[in-house]
Amino acid sequence: MTGTRGRPRSEDARRAILHAALELCERGGYQDLTIKAIADAAEVGRQTVYRWWPDKASILMEALVDLGHEHEAVLVPADSTDVLGAVERLLTTTYELARKVTGPALVGLMADAQRDPVLSKRLQDSVIGPRRVALHAVLQRGVDTGELVAAVPLDLVVDFAFGAMWYRLLSHHAPVDATMASAVTEGIAAMFAQR
Repeated sequence: MTGTRGRPRSEDARRAILHAALELCERGGYQDLTIKAIADAAEVGRQTVYRWWPDKASILMEALVDLGHEHEAVLVPADSTDVLGAVERLLTTTYELARKVTGPALVGLMADAQRDPVLSKRLQDSVIGPRRVALHAVLQRGVDTGELVAAVPLDLVVDFAFGAMWYRLLSHHAPVDATMASAVTEGIAAMFAQR
């Protein structure tokens, strides 16, 4: 969470701002998103938004982190004897969130991050990295229990799963959804010698 200046945040106002930012970004895209539009949609003053966040990227980053916490049970799967099932659930939730809510914000932030190393690090540390770590941990658990036998480096498998998502988000040539998650999981299974 971004450090606050002045008065403590109203949790209702904070949630309204985060929700408005994601909704407006989904409807109109990242480039056209403004602090004024976010404040108007959240029914707060612009000074309230600027008191808590320096820019739209910071608002969207916090909104994405909050969404990750809301879906943590699936995005960070508990121990399971069905590793590939856990992989598919993690990917389905990630892909569906990208399709329905987070895609435009992720693409916009990633584009800005190409020119801003500080934003790039924040995006990696708080949004992208945790999903990679979660998927890697599930796969490692499968290797450790013998359900999967690693035939390729696990980092490469993780790159495959999320690289396919990013490619579709950027190119718009095919949907990012549960069907894709199922196909990617089948691809992941083919990368392992299963027992």
